[in-house]
Amino acid sequence: MNEQQGYPTYPNYPGYPNDEESGAGRIDPDLIRDIWHRRRWVGMLVSAAVLACAVTAVLSLPSLYRATAKVLVNHQEVSETFVRPSITAELEPRIQTIRQQVMSRERLSNLITSLGLYPEERKHSPIEQVVERMRKDVDLKLEGLEANGRNATVAFDVSYNGRDPVTTAKVANTLAKYYVEENSRGRKEQAQRTAAFLGKQVQSLKAELEQHESRTGDYIRRNSSALPAQLGVNESALSRLSARLQINNDLQQRQLERRERIQREMTDSNVGSALLDTRTAESEISKMRQELAALKNQYSDRYPRVVQLSADIAAREAQLQRATTAARATAAAAPKAVDPAAFAEVDAQLQALRAEESSLRSQMGMYEKRVASTPSTAIGLDRLARPYETTRERYQALLKEYEDAQVAATLEQGDDAEEFRLLDAAVAPRDPVAPNRLWLLLVSVIAAAVAGAAAILIVEKLDASFHAPDDLRAFIKIPVLATIPRVVTVASTRRRHYQRVLAASAAVVVLSLLAAGSWYVAAGNEMITRLTTRGA
Repeated sequence: MNEQQGYPTYPNYPGYPNDEESGAGRIDPDLIRDIWHRRRWVGMLVSAAVLACAVTAVLSLPSLYRATAKVLVNHQEVSETFVRPSITAELEPRIQTIRQQVMSRERLSNLITSLGLYPEERKHSPIEQVVERMRKDVDLKLEGLEANGRNATVAFDVSYNGRDPVTTAKVANTLAKYYVEENSRGRKEQAQRTAAFLGKQVQSLKAELEQHESRTGDYIRRNSSALPAQLGVNESALSRLSARLQINNDLQQRQLERRERIQREMTDSNVGSALLDTRTAESEISKMRQELAALKNQYSDRYPRVVQLSADIAAREAQLQRATTAARATAAAAPKAVDPAAFAEVDAQLQALRAEESSLRSQMGMYEKRVASTPSTAIGLDRLARPYETTRERYQALLKEYEDAQVAATLEQGDDAEEFRLLDAAVAPRDPVAPNRLWLLLVSVIAAAVAGAAAILIVEKLDASFHAPDDLRAFIKIPVLATIPRVVTVASTRRRHYQRVLAASAAVVVLSLLAAGSWYVAAGNEMITRLTTRGA
């Protein structure tokens, strides 16, 4: 069979269009003209049907308008060197956080109700689906510039897609106003919360610091005389007392010598000998006392040598007292050569000097205890000072942060803080953003032409009838001797006219039904608008 026309292969039959004669591989204009003449109504009807459906759908699609409001980010005008802002989060995440608040279900549902958005959807769908539909119609776009290798946001656009241009502009401006208000409210609340939190922390640390100060003050009052700062004073007082004790001992020594002279004058040689022994004993006692004072300057009262020397002095004093009593008895029995008042004066002075010595030694013991307890007092004071200093440093640092937070909160209340400002309000758009009807109509015309051509080819391929004598000659082996022309009568002409009118009417009805169906599907269908328009 011939692959192009479906004829059986009769290569030797005269007049058969074999491969060499039929011009295989090239387009025959006459053949195309004949096919178009036979099938033009099929192609025209199919093209008209496709074009009617497409054009009706394109013209029936709802128009979508886009309104955009631009919000400018005004950064803090006061230098951060002087006022540290309390809001340190990055701008982009903060804008996204505000977007979640603006796009919340409660806020969008209130906006939908107040502006009467999506009336058809609200009749048939729950409010959650309508809110989700609106979220898809809202777009946020950040605009920034390169600064120090980073993209800094300086503005952002809030866009909304809707059917009515005026309502679309209102929605875009309302959403932009939400961003401005939410940013201002959020910054003020965060600054106030930060200041309030730091204020509570400052009060807590202040109470803790006062407790440390109270404990330290009590300890200082209890050990005021043994503080490290008093060590120099105590040592100086101890040195003065030691010098006064030395002077006291010297005075006692001179009074003892004077007493000895008086005793020699009052008694004979035996009495003088007894008094000489008494003077010698008192001289030794004075030396022992000087040694004891020197030891006490270096050691405590429990030092073995101090204890032993104190016992020896007490024993010698008792022995001296007995010897003095005996000497006085002897002197009383002996004849007096001098006035006894001089002897009494010497004894009175000696008693006064000894009382002063006892007072000086008592005072020296007190100052020695102070000096000895100074190291332990310093350790206790250091134990109290360490937590006190730590708490004080924390309090001062937190107080500085609290003051900065108060200044930042004050700044947020004014006009110098970072804020969002509506730079360009959205206006009602004149032209819809979707659908692109011109482009869709052009595609519809191309699709209709392609569909008509495809219908012609399909119908021609499926038709097995002969349309010319040459086709019949090429197919049968019997030669064709003659052709009978078509006999056209009035009845056949009228019948063909009626058939054409009926076919045209049927075609109009079908095209009308297809156009109506297309209108029913496309009218108000925003989903098709979005699918058929790029960027809508």
